[in-house]
Amino acid sequence: MESDKMLAGGLTEPRPATPEIQEIATTVKPQIEEETKKTYEKFEAILYRSQVVAGIIYYIKVHVGGNSYVHIKVLQSLPYQNKPLELSGYQVDKTKDDKLTGF
Repeated sequence: MESDKMLAGGLTEPRPATPEIQEIATTVKPQIEEETKKTYEKFEAILYRSQVVAGIIYYIKVHVGGNSYVHIKVLQSLPYQNKPLELSGYQVDKTKDDKLTGF
């Protein structure tokens, strides 16, 4: 399948979140709560896209309750860099139907 190949710089098509993606979202949840000054009782990863750079950037659509969603951008550094997951951007006030795009 052409779309499953990881090309440097290319953004994958949206795909359903996996347990690993949920773990990434959960790991950066405290960072986004601090940034947005909100507490999210629900933080369920729904979709994600990824992009290979110096590491991997994940764009994750997260359901935070009701009709509310946030899009988060998480950088996973290369293994040898031994850095924690980093929330590098987010978009709030999203809906279920908003497209998950690079930002």
